[in-house]
Amino acid sequence: MRFTSQTSSDGVTEQLFTLGEIPGVLWTPEDALGTRPLILMGHGGGQHKKAPGILARARLFVAEAGFAVAAIDAPNHGERPKDEELDRLATENRARMAAGEDTAALVAGLHALVAGQTVAEWQAVLTAVQRLDHVGDGPVGYWGMSMGCGLGAPFVAAEPRVRAAVLGLQGSPELAETAARITVPVRFLVQWDDERVPRAQSLAVFDAFASAEKTLHANPGKHGDLPRFETDSSLRFFARHLS
Repeated sequence: MRFTSQTSSDGVTEQLFTLGEIPGVLWTPEDALGTRPLILMGHGGGQHKKAPGILARARLFVAEAGFAVAAIDAPNHGERPKDEELDRLATENRARMAAGEDTAALVAGLHALVAGQTVAEWQAVLTAVQRLDHVGDGPVGYWGMSMGCGLGAPFVAAEPRVRAAVLGLQGSPELAETAARITVPVRFLVQWDDERVPRAQSLAVFDAFASAEKTLHANPGKHGDLPRFETDSSLRFFARHLS
């Protein structure tokens, strides 16, 4: 892991890093010492590791709870090199959405194409970050909506260090199969009028989670209308399970 920059403001330190070819960012309390819970955040499609929602949520989690938060650019996003096949599929997905078509199957295929890579990348980043003195090997949570769920759920299913997850805005038969392998506490967020993800598929994913503790949070509105209060709710969820 190589850090490329460091800035601090309002009690939060931000460190940009690269791990091999993976660009990432780590937020921690300013002058942090010792072990603390770590939240890994997966961004949505077309976004990047410092998208406004990720940045605001990460700073809140650090400032309010003293967590460490890490995010990375998913393949074909942010500072990652462009992939011709992924670009083609993303373009096709945007065209189908603009035409009002059901894109769930195409999105599921796109996520399946890169899930193996992203699971290995998140595991490598998790190992590297936990070696830092100001993070340590404390409990780990994962937060990811939309693509952050589609790529993050396989990671949560595969990684025993993750103890709790907030997922949502995603649904497909393939994702339901992955959910059946997840046993940690889960909060699953659904937008009731989601124009991208059929409601029935979202509910099927929630039903498939094998977690003894799982909670469905359904709010009115479209895909991009996730209420801001769900951020505060997610923070309380992680504080309960990771503190």
